[in-house]
Amino acid sequence: MRITIAAAGSRGDVAPYTGLGRELRRAGYDVVLAATDTFAPLAHDAGLEFRGLPADTRMRGGGSGGRELMRTAAAFVTELGQGFADVVDKGTDLLLLSTTTAPLGWHLTAAMGTPSLGVHLQPTAPTGDFPPVVTGSRSLGRLANRATGRFALRMADRVYEPAVAQLRRRLGLPPASPSETRRRQERANWPILYGFSTALVPRPSDWRPGLEVVGNWWPHHDPAERLPARLEDFLSAGPRPVLIGFGSMASGDGERLSEIAVRALRRAGLRGILQAGSAGLAADGDDVLTIGDVPHALLFPRLAAVVHHGGAGTSAAALRAGVPAVTVPVTADQPFWAGRLAALGAATAPIPFRSLTAERLAGALGQAVRKQAYSRAAARAACHLATENGARRTLEAVRRLTGG
Repeated sequence: MRITIAAAGSRGDVAPYTGLGRELRRAGYDVVLAATDTFAPLAHDAGLEFRGLPADTRMRGGGSGGRELMRTAAAFVTELGQGFADVVDKGTDLLLLSTTTAPLGWHLTAAMGTPSLGVHLQPTAPTGDFPPVVTGSRSLGRLANRATGRFALRMADRVYEPAVAQLRRRLGLPPASPSETRRRQERANWPILYGFSTALVPRPSDWRPGLEVVGNWWPHHDPAERLPARLEDFLSAGPRPVLIGFGSMASGDGERLSEIAVRALRRAGLRGILQAGSAGLAADGDDVLTIGDVPHALLFPRLAAVVHHGGAGTSAAALRAGVPAVTVPVTADQPFWAGRLAALGAATAPIPFRSLTAERLAGALGQAVRKQAYSRAAARAACHLATENGARRTLEAVRRLTGG
């Protein structure tokens, strides 16, 4: 049986599916990861076949305004919709769709009769328990939370509308808006598995049947892989350092952020590791080291704390390692996850990206590293995450769906 996982976005939106794909492959399935070309090496390293999706997923700048976000999303989806059908051939027996690809993938299932399953990294379904992830972490009350959740879905559907119309014409399907298709999927209880921990987001009791929280899907890395020698030497040369990185965020802000990071570390009396990322963080010194990409699973347990942008994957990786965090959310769902970490007690109060200063960062780092309550909360969450196996739960769902 051939399974295609279609995912698009930044590295954090794609990497978790390499671990999921690897688990499905071990179970005997042929697995294809369809993503933008940037992530072909991730697929190949996990032993998965790769298909390229059209779109430029590079994040530009640190802007988080609503209009700017909508414009960026619309341009991305328009690109993504062009040629999307080309990556799913008639040999696909099951299509697994991420949050970003589901509004397009539904129409492929309609045209080709291929069964599909949602595999989402964010809690997209409206609920009274919390507001939609794109609006931050402040609850508006149960009725307003559900209403804004519905409104957020309608806004997403508007972004996808031109791409969906073009895709349906190409597939020979009659016109249907994204919102009409979404309502049909909801009425049919289309199954969605959510790949995050119930430690951060317990399953809301008002969700419809078919929506399940299964636990994280962890990015694949070779079990034989080791940290670079320079990094091992730095880790061994003194007290546990702090990692500071913004992933695929803050492109073009590297010089300013590097200066803030180094000043904050020295003000707090801590050693630090800067992860270059898209921002291009860099600094030299006996007490600071600059690195590129390394597996979170290898590095995070060796740290005193992690400063990050609040992405879903990095938030989960810090919890898995039992390490406290200082979050600096930039955009999209990042304020939501940052708020969840703080509510859990495993992170300090979020510092909005636009409000970041060396003084604020140093103060937060001092709290995270020296107040034991943060590390104790992170350790409790790590124990909870260890009981979850998102990839195995997904494999069980695939077997139920396919009868295999």
